Amino acid sequence: MSVLAFLGALFFSRWVVLVATAAAVYRFWYKLTTGVCTSTRRLDGKTVLITGANTGIGLETARDMARRGARVLIACRDPERGQQALAKIRAEASGGATVALLALDLGDLQSVRACAAKVRESEPRLDVLINNAGAGGVGAKKTEDGLHRGLQVNHFGPFLFTLLLVDLLKKSAPSRIIFVSSIAHEYSKLSAEELDHEVAKNIDDTSIYGKTKLANVLVSNELARRLNGTGVTVNSLHPGAVQTDIFRHIPYGIDKIVHFLFGLFFKSAEEGAQTSIHLAVSEQVEGITGAYFSDCKERRMAKAAYDKGLARAVWEKSERLVRLADDERPTYA
Repeated sequence: MSVLAFLGALFFSRWVVLVATAAAVYRFWYKLTTGVCTSTRRLDGKTVLITGANTGIGLETARDMARRGARVLIACRDPERGQQALAKIRAEASGGATVALLALDLGDLQSVRACAAKVRESEPRLDVLINNAGAGGVGAKKTEDGLHRGLQVNHFGPFLFTLLLVDLLKKSAPSRIIFVSSIAHEYSKLSAEELDHEVAKNIDDTSIYGKTKLANVLVSNELARRLNGTGVTVNSLHPGAVQTDIFRHIPYGIDKIVHFLFGLFFKSAEEGAQTSIHLAVSEQVEGITGAYFSDCKERRMAKAAYDKGLARAVWEKSERLVRLADDERPTYA
């Protein structure tokens, strides 16, 4: 072996040891500090709807709800993966738990309306709605609804879906609405004008993702204010850095690097689901609304998330862009 080859091998081996050591230290620290839902509450007789529950933290959340005896509705775009998830969840269901699959494509507002209508027609109650589905790096393509695809999948779709189910949630009170956001909202800014496709199409995918996560928190807070006193609580959360396929749309090759790093430093899907589960079932959060959680603890949001004027502006602009009809508007009082 030449001197250069020996030095190269030595440098590489030291780099590998350094990364492995850093990963081990990080995982040890994480195990000491991460949040875990400790509630043992059963959900017999309760109905829980989770979007994007065919994979990742949505699937793990659904499995937990079924083990607690709930009726679990999993809403997802891919019917094949949905059926696979259905089998996994049913295999672990407890007591009188039942599981049903709903077709929902958040990138198509007609699908959103159809799915919400089916829920209203077939379900006598809805106790928990978890807006879990989301994606990063989906591009700036304009959807059939005339909206920026990234904004529609992560913000407009969940926004409309939630509004169409508010009356059923009120009827089932006490009930809970949960928006799965991200720490990315803390590093983002958003204006109502940026919700327009003609403006948003000029913004890079990473920034768009952060803006949608800020929109989730703003909408969650605004809805909490509107539903105050109805028995319906609304909260948002950061699941942590989770090893899921949320960035499945990023280019081939880069995705391999991302998944490698995720495997070293990030939470598993089961670990990432803990805060969603906590907000869905824990007695500790009863009556808490308009809050933001991470690792099963209430945290401060980004400064922009406390801006009531911005929240109203985003809300009103979103209502116009999804073409919310008068007969679709829920009653908030």
